[in-house]
Amino acid sequence: MSAEQTGRYTKPIPKDTRKSPRWFGPLVVGMLLFGAFLLVGNYLQFLPGAVTPWYLVAGFLSIVAGFGLSTRLR
Repeated sequence: MSAEQTGRYTKPIPKDTRKSPRWFGPLVVGMLLFGAFLLVGNYLQFLPGAVTPWYLVAGFLSIVAGFGLSTRLR
């Protein structure tokens, strides 16, 4: 008995429906660059306020989110 006869076969998604929106790539790059900017800006002390670990947290979270989104990029 084949998979189509048992009803367990799922057709592959057509390639034209697997494309990311045009804004998705720039969003990924923007999040990665923004995170790097926060990290470097904190160490070079040119961000507003004093050197704070919250800039580091926000920078690392932005970079992690950028990498996470890049796994969804088609």
